[in-house]
Amino acid sequence: MRVFETTVQELKDGVLREVAALAWEDKLRTGVLDIPEKIIPGPEAKMRCCIYKERAVVSSRVKMALGGDHANPAMVEVMSVACDECPVTQMTVGPACRGCIATRCVHACPKDAITVVNHKAEIDHSKCILCGKCLNACPYGAIIKNLRPCERACKVGAISMGEDKKAAVDYGKCISCGACVYQCPFGAIMDKSYIVDAVEMLRGSAKWGYRVYAVLAPSIMGQLGGVTLGQLVTGLKQAGFCAVREVALGADMTAKAEAEELLEKKVLTSSCCPAFVDYVEKNFPKIAHLVSHTPSPMVMIGRRIKEQDPKAKVVFIGPCVAKKKEFQLGKTMGAIDCVLTFEEMFPLLEAKGIRLEELEEAPLDEASGYGRAFAASGGVAAAVAEALKEQGVKDEDFKLNCTACSGIDACKAALFKLERGIGEVNFIEGMACEGGCVQGAGIVVRSPKNQAEVSKHVKAAGERTINGAVEAAP
Repeated sequence: MRVFETTVQELKDGVLREVAALAWEDKLRTGVLDIPEKIIPGPEAKMRCCIYKERAVVSSRVKMALGGDHANPAMVEVMSVACDECPVTQMTVGPACRGCIATRCVHACPKDAITVVNHKAEIDHSKCILCGKCLNACPYGAIIKNLRPCERACKVGAISMGEDKKAAVDYGKCISCGACVYQCPFGAIMDKSYIVDAVEMLRGSAKWGYRVYAVLAPSIMGQLGGVTLGQLVTGLKQAGFCAVREVALGADMTAKAEAEELLEKKVLTSSCCPAFVDYVEKNFPKIAHLVSHTPSPMVMIGRRIKEQDPKAKVVFIGPCVAKKKEFQLGKTMGAIDCVLTFEEMFPLLEAKGIRLEELEEAPLDEASGYGRAFAASGGVAAAVAEALKEQGVKDEDFKLNCTACSGIDACKAALFKLERGIGEVNFIEGMACEGGCVQGAGIVVRSPKNQAEVSKHVKAAGERTINGAVEAAP
């Protein structure tokens, strides 16, 4: 039995499993309305004020499991009924205030929103504009800016408080990284799921004569719990996938092509993280042309499979919410037909009655260690450096000066310098999630151990080179 970090994850898993079970049995039309009462049987509420609100929240989750609002192209949505109106974002004066006579906070405020009453600063919130100048001015650190968890998690400022006091997403700023999904304590923000699409694709393969391939991201190594990668491969095949391929092989292809592109253009940023690419395009349009035109590993392996098998349909399984948006972009040219996160993969298998711990192992070993290392921050930069080396490029021909950016804040700093011509960096590896894909929003277990598990997977590739992996690939 899998262990969950939070009750929110457990609830999400339960809904996905029920939806998937109905989809496997072709009973969604008749059974979907029964899911809320099945998950929240009552008679007493366990998480909210009453079972009726709990069931209403489950109903919203069922809708998201069915693909959410199809008119909304974004990958995350706020479920209004689940948003429990966290404390309003505001500046507050804490007990550390000493009522000092310098009153730097009063003088720093551009809106005269601060006064000193009975030797303590007070803030008039009708005047406060949340600029934070008082926070920086106070020598005692007595002024605190209270942020909702979702707002604090969103590094691009896409989440704010709506007029109804509930969270609101500015989709013009949102990069679909999914950080808000993980951080919301009430589980009020959820990523859209394509789990039903995946089940229907698998169910229809025999009838319509196509073959469904699973491509598995290397960050799965931190998510397996008590089962092995080989057992998971067997389980995916039992679910109806004709074969399982390593996305890391696509990473080898990406590294090789990206190194060649870097040699040609001299300055480049990576393109493997769709949330990072979206961030650059929305916030640094002047240098958006420097984003590599090399397809991401997901797209690379998808194209390779479809070149070999014209009747193939490809499902990417990984840790990333933003991949759900990437696979639908025109520039991916239909390389991928569906995307599932690890959070969705496990309930899909369990709903089919597959018990991974009971299965025999099947092999999956085709990528280099460099391709597998794409899963963690620094892996892309290291792979590009290796690809240049394997291509015989010497420092006197081209000297690589790269920086690996872990998280949007680090990406912002590096892109700011690049835009202004500061420094000598000629390759930026951008990862929206801090730590890289090993800490993506769609994982089950968030732990420093994820990196260690991926490192073991990297070593298991042995001496296989990037060129060797690409050339040996079917």
